Amino acid sequence: MRTSIATVSLSGTLTEKLAAAARAGFDGVEIFENDLTGSPLSPEEIRERAADLGLTIDLYQPMRDIEAVPADEFARNLRRAEHKFRLMRRLGADTVLVCSSVSPYAVDDDTLAAGQLRRLADLAQESGIRVAYEALAWGRHVSTYEHAWRIVEAADHPALGVCLDSFHILARGSDLSGIEDIPGGKIFFLQLADAPQMALDVLQWSRHHRCFPGQGDLDVAALVRAAVRAGYDGPLSLEVFNDVFRQADAGRTAIDARRSLTLLQESAGVTAPPAPVVPTGFAFVEIATADTARIAPLLTALGFSRTARHSGKPVDLWEQGEARILLNTDTDTDTGSHRSGPSLTAVGLESPDPAGASARAESLLAPVLPRRRAPGDAPLDAVAAPDGTELFFCVTERPGDTGHPGWTGDFVPAPHTPAPIGITRVDHVALSQPWHHFDEATLFHRGVLGLRPQASVDLADPYGLLRSRAVSNEDGTVRIALGVGASPGEDPARGGRPQHVALVTDDLVPTVRRALASGARMLPVPANYYDDLAAAHEFAPGELETYRELGILHDRDEKGEFRHCYTVTTGRVFFELVERVGGYDGYGARNAPVRLAAQHALAE
Repeated sequence: MRTSIATVSLSGTLTEKLAAAARAGFDGVEIFENDLTGSPLSPEEIRERAADLGLTIDLYQPMRDIEAVPADEFARNLRRAEHKFRLMRRLGADTVLVCSSVSPYAVDDDTLAAGQLRRLADLAQESGIRVAYEALAWGRHVSTYEHAWRIVEAADHPALGVCLDSFHILARGSDLSGIEDIPGGKIFFLQLADAPQMALDVLQWSRHHRCFPGQGDLDVAALVRAAVRAGYDGPLSLEVFNDVFRQADAGRTAIDARRSLTLLQESAGVTAPPAPVVPTGFAFVEIATADTARIAPLLTALGFSRTARHSGKPVDLWEQGEARILLNTDTDTDTGSHRSGPSLTAVGLESPDPAGASARAESLLAPVLPRRRAPGDAPLDAVAAPDGTELFFCVTERPGDTGHPGWTGDFVPAPHTPAPIGITRVDHVALSQPWHHFDEATLFHRGVLGLRPQASVDLADPYGLLRSRAVSNEDGTVRIALGVGASPGEDPARGGRPQHVALVTDDLVPTVRRALASGARMLPVPANYYDDLAAAHEFAPGELETYRELGILHDRDEKGEFRHCYTVTTGRVFFELVERVGGYDGYGARNAPVRLAAQHALAE
């Protein structure tokens, strides 16, 4: 199906919005009236600009407070409509959106509304224009799509149909089955938006908190399926009012929007992009640093050994169990993000089908990263996540493996003496996202990687609330915790929140003791935390005292327990040591305020 986006969904001038929509691969746009009236270009010039970009103008919107009004008011509305229809002919738009009235002059009279909409449709038809009537969720008398359809059906005019808007329909919890009773030819337009569930006035909810499909809690795919079953074959168009999108880069927002629409069509069964290839584990975590002197001693204290070096690049492989960390000192690829010290810049994901994972990523507009590769190097496909982290789809070569060449074959073994402290693998990585791309990041990791998002949580930082949301595969062997990073005024390269790597151990207490004995600096935890913990839970004799001594944090739920602690931050990265007991599946969110406060205290 054709795709479209309302210009109100993007920031910038109208010409910037058109260019962004075209670059993202949209077929058409809805022109929002304010964008037109604020443009220095004439309607003819806008029409020509859109055509040059390969865009159709699918809708002009909105016309408000038209129907069910006194005769003198309706006469003024018709004069206004005549002007708009002339403008639309110049613009090249053949469908106008008419919202159900919120005017204080409107009366609750369906017969009058149908009659006046019929007269409007007569006038529109003379100009070759169709009228798409939409029920606003806060309409004065018409607030549901069923009611709007009854009025359109009563008017019985070929140039009059309905516009179905997913937000207005789903925000009211309307039954979608009635959509299939509307003849497909009378559904003139389909506008799509998602939104998080919020206890807000529906108007404020709509005007400030809509998001792209897949980023909220509404079942937009079910609405699309119902419309398609009814026979709708027009464009799928995004109309999203969102304060963040109005400030963000239009090009990036348009790509996020186009990705969401591709995933929506997949969910609705309309299209079939390459299937997701869900990663099965962490192959490696890469830390970039201009000088290993700060990070290498910490890795050694944590029981890692430098086992190999890349055959053609200044990259060292450090290993312990199945946990692998690459230290990259290649200053030619330094973008400045790690000039203040070591930074987590890339994650290698074990993939059962790296080529398929890459094809999926490209189909969803993930930025494919160029890679300098020597003739003998293993092929490694990489894409950029929204925060800039490089994600590699790869295979770790193990004894007896055949098929796809493993990435470890590019490394030359180095002499080393293993001194493990009990770490077995990577549990999760925590990636800080730009504050205004948090929802984009969730959609990216769900759609591109096939990971399941968990509920969003708010974490109390000493200087405000932070949002966090984890995504994972089915068995928890890949977990990525997404958190809000730098604020709009901060330079992420210099002030952004640090990223971290969580490492699994089967028995945390002896692992921490060995790390401390080897010189690791662990994050100090205030004594007040343990006093509070003693009030919340019962512990075995001496257990809580051990936690207090070693700086171990504790959480538990109905499934199991979680013990964890943190190293101090080095540059822009720190490590977490974790022990999961039973079926505990969380991340110790209740302890995050303590960790954040302790990190702030050390930084001051």
